[in-house]
Amino acid sequence: MIDPTLTPFLDAPQHGPRPLPLFLTLLRESTAANPDARARALAGLKRYQVAPRPTARTPRPVVATAGRAALRDYGGDGRPVAFVPSLINPPFVLDLAEGNSLLEWLSGQGVRPLLVDWGTPIPDDRDQDVTAHIDQLLLPLLQTLDPAPVLVGYCLGGTIALAAARTVDSPAVATIAAPWHFGGFPDVARAEIADLWQSAQPACETLGLVPMEVLQSGFWRMDPARTVAKFERLADTDPASPAFAAFVALEDWANAGAPLTYAAGRQMFEDFFGDDLTGRGEWWVGAERVRPADLLCPAVEFVSTTDRIVPAASAAGLADLRPLTLGHVGMIVGSRARDALWQPLADWLTALPAPK
Repeated sequence: MIDPTLTPFLDAPQHGPRPLPLFLTLLRESTAANPDARARALAGLKRYQVAPRPTARTPRPVVATAGRAALRDYGGDGRPVAFVPSLINPPFVLDLAEGNSLLEWLSGQGVRPLLVDWGTPIPDDRDQDVTAHIDQLLLPLLQTLDPAPVLVGYCLGGTIALAAARTVDSPAVATIAAPWHFGGFPDVARAEIADLWQSAQPACETLGLVPMEVLQSGFWRMDPARTVAKFERLADTDPASPAFAAFVALEDWANAGAPLTYAAGRQMFEDFFGDDLTGRGEWWVGAERVRPADLLCPAVEFVSTTDRIVPAASAAGLADLRPLTLGHVGMIVGSRARDALWQPLADWLTALPAPK
């Protein structure tokens, strides 16, 4: 039951957090013994919800399509590099805002970034699991490019990129905060994820989709106090500051996103988190068993040692592993991201042998 003192926020502009009733319940529970903290968190929440939003960024041109997916071109001179985002949350975290866009910056560093946009699934796509996203959407997009692109995957997109690199003739692959050994997640986290899926699965099966709110509630369960505390800090942040604008842009991204297809959700929750299919080397894509150790092309993984969403213990364990001390999202858009990730990634990409 929602505390009556919190109900006015249910009528506020619905920028999030999504699902708002669950967030307010977490807020009530985590600040039950600290009225001052609750007041600050509510003040921060109000600031976030009523903050002016900039004009939406114009989507980049589409150079290829496959089903509902598209490949967006960020221009630039140099070899093509296809960026594979997660299926969870929108792909635009890689192009978050003016002056804070990994892809826009890379386009001036001697490569041609292309972003995979997975599109929005509908119930008719219910049987399309993660494997099918590779076979039916990603590979047809990549096959339109000549020369073949280097693959860079972020989060679950890195898991997907490793599989795609194993099944096509990719010249190189890089992953960023990508899970592979799902058995490396803490036991408590895997148990909570299993409980979440058990409760959500019947409704998701009926819908044919896994709503974004189901996934978001799973992230919040990992650290509810931290989820609330960031709004406490926002209450003390100057609304005219770059830090405030950055918070709003990032939080809007975190509260957006299309649903997963039912089959992708089932495979992720049951086969990946539940059975560690990838970590055990039992994931097959087409006729290929996907094992990172079998990759024949150059490969690198950037791993955060402080990641609360994808722990370092879940990494693939490639020979070229670059540890970072930035969080899961901070390594992409944080104030230290350019020095810690952007530049090393650009250096690695431009040092690759020229395409034949």
